[in-house]
Amino acid sequence: MSLPPSDTSASSYVAPPSEVPPKTIVALRASDLLHWLTLGWRDMAAHPGVSVFYGASFWGMALMLGVVFQSKPEYTMSIASGCLLLGPFLALGLYDVSRRREQGLTPTFSSSLVCWRPHLRSMGMLVLVLIVLELLWGRASLVVFAVFFNTGMPSTTGVIEAVFNPGNWEFIAAYMIVGSAFAAIVFAIAVVSIPMILDRDTDAISAAITSLEVVFDNTAVMVLWGVTLSTLVAMALILPLGAGLLLVGPVLGHASWHAYRGAVRWPEGLQQDTH
Repeated sequence: MSLPPSDTSASSYVAPPSEVPPKTIVALRASDLLHWLTLGWRDMAAHPGVSVFYGASFWGMALMLGVVFQSKPEYTMSIASGCLLLGPFLALGLYDVSRRREQGLTPTFSSSLVCWRPHLRSMGMLVLVLIVLELLWGRASLVVFAVFFNTGMPSTTGVIEAVFNPGNWEFIAAYMIVGSAFAAIVFAIAVVSIPMILDRDTDAISAAITSLEVVFDNTAVMVLWGVTLSTLVAMALILPLGAGLLLVGPVLGHASWHAYRGAVRWPEGLQQDTH
């Protein structure tokens, strides 16, 4: 029994073209990190007034975190995750300054404050995803406290004693593992996606996928970049009241823009968004 001849007149399915401009994920080197930081410093030095405003905002978050730790230490990780979520969006103003300098435009404080408006829908979707992660992070932190302090939530003194007591290594390990896991997820999703939305006005899903691609294709360098960011922030917090964030915060914000520009390459002649 022979099979009927196939219908060659029916055209095969062809996927519609993507609306996302083609891009290339660049192979990064460890030396790129110093280059990004150098460019970030130059951007801040060129526009110190705008940069210091955002540095003061970062500093305010650190002060709030300190107040929470002193009064409700079990919520410290939740607030820290919220700051980690808010920080990249607050840095949009710094991204705008760096972007305008690249394009030969004059950055202004007012433009940095409203640069998110043309991208509200995409930004809103990304915020929603990160808020869900933040809520899960906060809940997981509370569970860790509940497991290891089953007699009730500890005071600030109790937390400090637990952290510096070698006998509580299980608590320290669990707390660090949970925090590091969620921090890595947030970092991988946001490290490129937020500046990409500002730069290309892409949708949140495409931007998040690109960010993950950058991390997966350059895992060692991006891990080093995340460690560098965390280390510099920690060093800034060593100064009285964490005042080092006034300087370190803007530099890292500008450098994060250059990290995106260095990690994702667009075809020549493709115009950038100039809102």
